Amino acid sequence: MTIVEDLKILEKNGFQVLPYELAVNEEEAVKIAKKIGYPIAMKVVSSQIEHKTDIGGVVIDVKNETLLRQGFQDIEKKVRGKKIDGIMVQKMARKGIELIVGGKKDPQFGHMVIVGLGGIYVEIFKDVSARICPVTNEDVKEMFTELKANALLEGARGKRPVNKKKLEELVVKICRFMQKYDVKELDLNPVICDHEGYDILDVRFSR
Repeated sequence: MTIVEDLKILEKNGFQVLPYELAVNEEEAVKIAKKIGYPIAMKVVSSQIEHKTDIGGVVIDVKNETLLRQGFQDIEKKVRGKKIDGIMVQKMARKGIELIVGGKKDPQFGHMVIVGLGGIYVEIFKDVSARICPVTNEDVKEMFTELKANALLEGARGKRPVNKKKLEELVVKICRFMQKYDVKELDLNPVICDHEGYDILDVRFSR
């Protein structure tokens, strides 16, 4: 499954995702960007490419048509030789702290949910907390306190704290989603959060 297919399933289950559409050529991308509104991000969509950023398959903060065309062509050059479905044009996310929300089905304990520092740092710092599903909002509050990054969520260096209530609701919802679809593994990474809420940028799951 591709990110577009995964996002559609999330939307079907009531998850709020950033506006997006798949473009198969440059002109389609221009039309989609005009409809969504700048700034936008572009991501290559391919089952053959797991880490899009590593190969230059992502261009962010595209503010106008000229930059979009340039970015589209750059992505096409960098993924040449790979089978791609197209390039996803997506509304640019808010600025904030990058988290990972996800989980997996453990052979012994069943479905488990995780939350932690996300983005490119998830494998470096391994700052995550886990619980067996189902979880409550109180469980998720405890998970946050176990993170080394909790100080960032609380508003370090004069910044406003993130909206933990909405994040708690997301984690609880992910638990239910995994159990409903018997998901083997799921990653929302990154989830960009600030004082108002969050944006889901990328999703990947398997059943």
